[in-house]
Amino acid sequence: MAEDNAPHGNADATDTTDRNESQKRAPGQPDARDPAKQNEPPDPSQPDKGTRRPTPEQRGRQTVSGRIISGIIIAATILVVAIVISETGHYPRTDDAEVFANYIGMAPIVNGPITAVNVHDNQQVHAGEVLFQVDPRPYRYALERAKSDQLALEGQITDEARRIHAQENAAVAAQAAARTSEANVGRATSGVDEAAADVGNAQAGLDRARAEYTYSLNNLHRVEPLLARQFVTVDQVDQLRTGTAAKELAVKQAESQLSLTQARLQSSYAALTASKSTVSQSQAQGRQQQSAITTLSPFTAQRGSRASAVENAQYNYDNCTIRAPFDARVTNLTLSEGAFAHAGEQVFTLIDTRVWWVVANFRETQLHRILPGMHVDVYLMSNPNRLYRGIVDSASFGVTPDASTVGRIAQGLPDVQRTLSWVHLASRYPVRIRVIDPEPNAFRISESAVVVVRGWDPW
Repeated sequence: MAEDNAPHGNADATDTTDRNESQKRAPGQPDARDPAKQNEPPDPSQPDKGTRRPTPEQRGRQTVSGRIISGIIIAATILVVAIVISETGHYPRTDDAEVFANYIGMAPIVNGPITAVNVHDNQQVHAGEVLFQVDPRPYRYALERAKSDQLALEGQITDEARRIHAQENAAVAAQAAARTSEANVGRATSGVDEAAADVGNAQAGLDRARAEYTYSLNNLHRVEPLLARQFVTVDQVDQLRTGTAAKELAVKQAESQLSLTQARLQSSYAALTASKSTVSQSQAQGRQQQSAITTLSPFTAQRGSRASAVENAQYNYDNCTIRAPFDARVTNLTLSEGAFAHAGEQVFTLIDTRVWWVVANFRETQLHRILPGMHVDVYLMSNPNRLYRGIVDSASFGVTPDASTVGRIAQGLPDVQRTLSWVHLASRYPVRIRVIDPEPNAFRISESAVVVVRGWDPW
């Protein structure tokens, strides 16, 4: 019985529910149970009791609120645009900037195998620090040989100086001998004069003795005849005879003295001739000794070349050890021990970390607001929240002309393209900015940056 009554009870309940739903459903709404009525559009003439339409007062208030909000948004936009224009006008800025630093290519000055590499890639090095070394042995041998040649030259100069000194002494001795010979000539000349005077005196004595003898002999001849007449005594005659004999002896002595003085005169003449010959010989020897004196010029002239050879060898030897010329960072190092280094051939690069620059490209319309010495805010793309300070160093005065604007400048006539540019873009010029107190590990070459020129405003 329970099973038979259950379906009928359920049907009654269903009918009751359907009637209630039909009563609750507003007129014009489709029956959810009727598929045909579900697809019918609602009747626009029947109002939707579930949607409330705003009153005119509400619509007015909504319109005013919308206008106020729109005005606020427009005003804020204008204010922001004005602030941006004012900011960029007074404080030129650009994100077209890159970090830059000076760098050099490290290349050895001498050739040779590399025996040691003391650094690694991207290492920070300091001025004077050893980077790598070329085998110094051949250059040390060359330095020792150059020093030995220099010492040998100095020894040759010393020996030659002694030889020249001896030659000079011989020349001085020859000159002294020549002067002695000249003095002997003077003495011989004096002897000749003295002998000639003695000859003259002897000749005068001989003439006087002969005169006295002649007078005494003549007187004797006059007196002897008077002895026979006894006008004179025998004693007087004997005295006259003795005096005449003495006068004759005096004549002979005077003749002997004259012969002696004449012989002495001849000897003096011979001595004078010999002295003159000695003078000529001594002078010739002096000239010969003087001409035989050598000079040190051929040797001293080699001092410069020998010293230069030593300096060059020392320079090459010192440059076997390559040191950092300044504080820098090693980059692009692909070098190892055993490689053969060629002079002037770059082996890696050193980035000068003492000074960092930011090269920013500004429009030409902004350059008149950018002057050397102005303060600059620098932001790196790798750390945009970190502020770095910089100073404007200089602005470029030239870039490559745009061929589409001015044509190609070539020999002959300019090549101007027959085109018309409706949009003319301002040229950009690089401005070099020096970073103040950069962090050692923060800056890299070609790193992107944003710069804001603050003018003369204090930091």
